[in-house]
Formats: sequence, structure tokens, C-alpha cells
Amino acid sequence: MRIGLLTEGGYPYATGESGLWCERLVRGLGQHQFDLYALGGTGTPRPLPSNARVARTAHLGGSDIGPAARNLLERTAFGDHRAARRAYGRRERRRFVEAFHRLAVGVCGENTAGAGENEAAAASGSAFAEGLYALAELARERGGLPGALRSDDAVRTLEAACRAPGARRGAAAAGLPDHLAFVEHLERTLRPLSLDWYAEDALGAADLCHAAAGGTTALPGLLAKRFFGTPLLVTEYGVQLRSHYLSAAGADRSTPLRTLLAALHGRLAAEVYGQAALLTPGNAHARRWQEKCGADRARIRTVHPGMAADRFAEVGEDEESGDPATLVWVGRVEPAKDLIALLHAFAEIRARQPDARLRIVAVPVRDPGSGAYLAHIKGLAAQLFPDEAAGAHAVGENPVTFEELGGPEAPTLEDTYASGAVVVLSSVVEGFPASLVEAMFCARATVSTDVGAVVEIIGGTGLVVPPRNPRALADACLALLREPERRHRLGAAARARALELFTVEQNLAAFRGIYLELLSHAPVRHRPGDGVPFAHPAEAHVPGSWAHKAVAAGTGAPDA
Repeated sequence: MRIGLLTEGGYPYATGESGLWCERLVRGLGQHQFDLYALGGTGTPRPLPSNARVARTAHLGGSDIGPAARNLLERTAFGDHRAARRAYGRRERRRFVEAFHRLAVGVCGENTAGAGENEAAAASGSAFAEGLYALAELARERGGLPGALRSDDAVRTLEAACRAPGARRGAAAAGLPDHLAFVEHLERTLRPLSLDWYAEDALGAADLCHAAAGGTTALPGLLAKRFFGTPLLVTEYGVQLRSHYLSAAGADRSTPLRTLLAALHGRLAAEVYGQAALLTPGNAHARRWQEKCGADRARIRTVHPGMAADRFAEVGEDEESGDPATLVWVGRVEPAKDLIALLHAFAEIRARQPDARLRIVAVPVRDPGSGAYLAHIKGLAAQLFPDEAAGAHAVGENPVTFEELGGPEAPTLEDTYASGAVVVLSSVVEGFPASLVEAMFCARATVSTDVGAVVEIIGGTGLVVPPRNPRALADACLALLREPERRHRLGAAARARALELFTVEQNLAAFRGIYLELLSHAPVRHRPGDGVPFAHPAEAHVPGSWAHKAVAAGTGAPDA
């Protein structure tokens, strides 16, 4: 089977978790041929196995690139198609305006709270899809949409749609700066419409399109289904629409602009979910987001992400290792992790168990804004827990330590989890926290806040408390610190659950079956040179009497 794997800034270029998942999928399903289509891929790709190749890449760029860079980007994405380099004539311009108008009406129209709730909302959703595919047809014929999505026609058409009766209140309040900013964002979002991927030797040759994310990443899969009838599989371990809502990048945007952007990504998500043959969210939390956006529950199948368990085997088999009075926190230091609540909870823990210690191990990040939050947390820890010394001539130490993963104190994740008795998660926002699964592989009891997919991961093998409740967090941690037998029992159960549900093997087995299931329901497709199936009876390919009988009967002959 030939799989068109769609990634965004991911495999084979990325080094993060998304690239790692794709690499495990490609290497684990060696019986299939993977053609990689990387949106945003830059740099040198990592080595690929024999069953994978980079079919196409496209650097989507940003809004601040100059004219020369944009011209190079368009040539890279659209090719040297002469029609794509020419300005639109009157006929193409009229087609573009009509298509863009339908798309803009779909974005500006009132949103659907539920599938088919009212006719006006349903009409807006269908208008968006009609405009999207009309633009795709124009781009396919012309070799791209060079500058059209940033043209004056696009701005004027958007303004008219925002002012039309029935438009969202937020969209109607948008001004010219909002229209210009939205058109710039829309051009980047819909840039895959202009890629040279939709041909018989590209996505047209794929038996199945597998998008490693929703939104823009899945857009080429939508068009492959539109042009060739190729089934689309969408895997989301982090919902793109949710990420857009939570992104800090739009904090300085106006309310009308945020309204338009949220409507755009909501419409695109709904179209992707509606056209996908199957959706495979990584957890029930992501599944609920998809259902809220209109996805059919019958076409959703939860497939938990696979994680390498071997590296944690030694620690997991020694569940009594580590300091019995030490709590461990591992993750990115950012406000969503609510380390302030964790420090206040630890203050209460120290008041009731003075020998308790807390290790905060930060995962290195490139975000320049993370340093300010870390400095604030360190300052709070210094105020709550002054350095303590055992005697007049001893050096004082703080019961809270701040370390970085990969440093001398915490060289590896295994060493970090092995150093403590309880692993704590204090977040107020989470998707699928991998640190919990890692702690479970290490047979560590956990105390977590009830956010995201935490309850689904823990499944009764750890303690869960409400978020933003330091006292409840402190009580749960103390209960496990004071009851070693219960702690060990929960840790053993957690390891057994993680090995059953969250390994690479179970993830590969799930997708192996899903690929075969989707292909079995897809229509038979013939390519030049493939030959005609069933031209010879099946028995003719088997040596022995069956083959002789088939030839004698004149129903076929074995292949030479």
C-alpha cells in the first residue's frame, strides 16, 4: 500500500515528538511504502528507511518575508508553471472573486452550535466548502494562486462579506487593518491549495492520505479526496483548533480579528472532520473536541500515542528505588503548569512533614519568554522556603531544587523519575501529558490535577485532584508519602496499565489494522502498467493440479 503521509514542520525534518512518532510509524510498518509530504520542512532531513521517500516539501514561511523571498517561495511551492506566474485575466479574476466571496461568506456567517441546528448556519458551512474547493480548482488549473489571496479584490470581497446581513457581530466590527491582517493569515493557511502535489505522480498515486495533524496539514488530503477519491485518515494528538485558541501569539490582536481567525480555523476543522474517512485522536479529550466540531462519532477511533517503554524498564522493575520523602515534577516551565500552586501545596506539605523535598526538573525550551516565569517561580520558592542548615557551621539548603533535564543533577528522564517516590502534575491546562506515562513506565505513583486526558491516562492507578487547589494537592501527596505500601501498589498498577495501553507496539498494531480496513472499503483503482486484476483465476498462480486444470479449461493461464 502506498501511503501519502502529510506532516507540518515534522518528519523527516523535525526532532520533536511529532517527528519521532512518524519515524516509528514508517519504520514499524515496513510492508507499506510511505511518500512524505512535509509542510514547513526545512533543513536536512534525517535518514529514511527503504520504504520511505520525501515526495514533496514546501516551506510555508511567515508574514514578514520580503518580496524576493516571497518570489522564491512561490517558485518553490508553485513550480515554474507559466500560468502561475502571469497575472489573472478578466475571466480568472471573476472566478476568483466568486469563489473567494463564497469562502468569506462561510467564514463571516454565524457558527453552528450543532450539526444542522439551523438553516442559516448550515448554509454558511456549505458556502465555506464550496468556496474552498472552487479556489482549489482554480489553483489546479492555473498552477497556483499567485498573489490573488493578498490582492485588493480579496480585501474588498472580505469587507463586503463582513458587512453583509447575517454576519457575525465580531466580523461586522472589523476594520481595514483587521481585513488586511486576516487576508495575510488566510494566504498562509490556504497556501497548500497552490502546491504542485495534486498530480497523478504525487498524491494521485497514493492509496491513502494520512495527515499527522488537522487544519492546514490535512488540507492536501482534502484536495486529494476531491480530485482522486483518495481516502483521508487524520491523526490528532493535539487538536489544531484548540492550539489556535490557546496560542499566545494572538494576544495583541483585536477582537474582530480574533473572531475571524477563530471562524476560519473552525470551518476548516469541520470540513476536515466531515470529509475524513476515519479520525484517530490520541485521547478522549481530543475526541470530545472533534465531536464538538461536528465529527461523526462512528468515524472516530481513539488510538493512544505509542511511547518507548524499554528505556524505563530498569527503573520500573525497581519500584522501591528513590528517596521516599522526595516529590518530582518534570515538564516545561510555563504558566499553564501552575507551579505557583505546586509551591504553595509544598509549603503545607513541609509544615506537616518537615523532611519532604521537591525536585523541579525543567525540560529545555527555546521560548525566550519562559525565563521570566522561571525567575518568578524561583523567587517565590526562595520566599516560601528560606535555606535551612542543620547546624551553625553547616551550609543551608533549600528543600526545593530547580534543575534542567540533561544537566549533571538530572542527566536522563529515567534518573529523574527514579530519584523520587511520587511524581506530581499541577497543570491547569493539558492535552496528553507524556510525563505521566513516563512516570507510570517507571512504576511511580502519581498525583495529578484533573485536566485534559489525565483521568484517561491514570485510570485509577494514581490520585487526581481539582486544579488550582493547593490544599487538595498537598493532602494527596502526603497520603502517598506516608503510605509506602499503597504507593508501591499504585506504582505497580500504573506500570502494568502503561505497558498495556501506551507502548509503540500497540500504536503500530492499531494503525496496521486501520490501514487495511480503510483500503478494503476504498474503490479499486488501476494505474498504468498495473495490469487488470482477476484476468487469471487465482488457482492459476498456484503450482500443481489447480494450475493445469485452469489452463485446460481455458479459463486462464499461469503467468510466465
